[in-house]
Amino acid sequence: MTEAQSTRRARGGGAARRAERSAVSVETAKYIERNIPNLEFLNEEALQIIEENAETVLEEIGVNFVECPEALEIWREAGAEIDGERVRIPRGLCRELIKTAPSHYTQHARNPARNVVIGGKSLVLAPVYGPPFVRDAEGGRRYATIDDFKKFVKLGYMSKWLHHSGGTVCEPTDVPVNKRHLDMLHAHMTLSDKPYMGSVTEPSRAQDSIEMSEILFGKEFVADNAVMTSLININSPLTFDPIMVGALDVYARAGQGCIISPFIVGGAMAPVSVMGTLTQVLAEVLAGIAYSQLLRKGAPVIFGCFVTSIDMNSGAPTFGTPEASQILYGAGQLARRLNLPFRSGGGLCGSKLPDAQAAYETAHTHNAALLGGVNFMLHACGWLEGGLVSSFEKFVMDADQLGVLHHIAKGVDISENGQGMDAIREVGPGGHYLGCAHTQANFKDAFWRSNLLDYRPFETWDEDGAKDTQALASERVARLLADYQQPVLDPAISEALDAYVATKKESMPDAFY
Repeated sequence: MTEAQSTRRARGGGAARRAERSAVSVETAKYIERNIPNLEFLNEEALQIIEENAETVLEEIGVNFVECPEALEIWREAGAEIDGERVRIPRGLCRELIKTAPSHYTQHARNPARNVVIGGKSLVLAPVYGPPFVRDAEGGRRYATIDDFKKFVKLGYMSKWLHHSGGTVCEPTDVPVNKRHLDMLHAHMTLSDKPYMGSVTEPSRAQDSIEMSEILFGKEFVADNAVMTSLININSPLTFDPIMVGALDVYARAGQGCIISPFIVGGAMAPVSVMGTLTQVLAEVLAGIAYSQLLRKGAPVIFGCFVTSIDMNSGAPTFGTPEASQILYGAGQLARRLNLPFRSGGGLCGSKLPDAQAAYETAHTHNAALLGGVNFMLHACGWLEGGLVSSFEKFVMDADQLGVLHHIAKGVDISENGQGMDAIREVGPGGHYLGCAHTQANFKDAFWRSNLLDYRPFETWDEDGAKDTQALASERVARLLADYQQPVLDPAISEALDAYVATKKESMPDAFY
């Protein structure tokens, strides 16, 4: 065999293996279960200072529950001091109340094989949430539509390393504001069989989410099980608004999971210091989770922390910074001391394009979330431009890299096979391991392999069009959407969901504000 023949055969074999890896698949990896320790970033003295200061904030400064008379009365009955809309909470009361919050809970998917456990050593990965714009290589930056939304749901369903379908993966601006939650939920329920999030933009929409879930799962099942985990943002600093409180009220009373999460841009909505920001985060979370338990003891909740810093020249939020990682690590420690699940992190970046800046900043946050003990990572893939844009290319780029987190989280194999002593004995000094028995037995699973990045030699890459990562990602988006196959859903349930959405839409005029 000539060298040229040998090279062609090797390339053909590689192409066949690549084709096998890119075959249609809706495999979803199980949620991550860490076999590695969490990074304990703050010492005991720092943690105690933060906890003491947070109690002082709650007792002396207080938090506002704006336009929430029922919440004020509930707090009054619990022993808080009410001054107008200001709630001052006696030292230790929140900690006592949150003792009924579960340390972990299961969120059920319509496909039971895709159920996720949130808390403990688990890490559940969910996609980008909230952007009004989308971007792709062909159409550039534009307002999102419901068609874009459905494409993201399909990509999430097809992505092996994503465990969760998410919620508002983009904001479909071509559907009326008061009706779009119906279309978004319908898409999650019918185009995917992974867990999903409910609507929080108005309490009645949270109720619609409950009722649609009752159609999908059955009313009795929803009454006894968490089938949604939804995002309740605190209007930092120290303010709970009636929209979020109303949605929390609906979900907590229904026993559905809620992420109680401050939304902080450091320097604008919290102190510029790490300790000061963590103090405010803890105070806000304590108040929100305690209130959830006043609504229903045992309601599943997650200690949330979404914090960015600010560029002091432009005023723009920044992501992937060392300060943000420090706050994430510290918040994770505080959550674990309260025995609560923890949410933070994601594929956060400030870049306008899925470029090197986006990759650096995303990698910093992904790694911090893994090491910081995050249990629910929202925005795990697709986030661009400080959360204003959902990017199709970055969605698949990030989703591919989530496989790295799975691999690192497994830890190191210390079994006899992992030690590799047989291989060292077989090869000895001066040999190579390519053909030894240990390599042959382990080569398929020995190393994590990307389904996106190009590892080929320069010449092969150049002959194939010299495509950069964004071009490869654009091709992968097209291939995944072309290969998409809708998961089977009972026709009676599908018809009932269709009828519910149609009836709800017909019951009210369109509103675009």
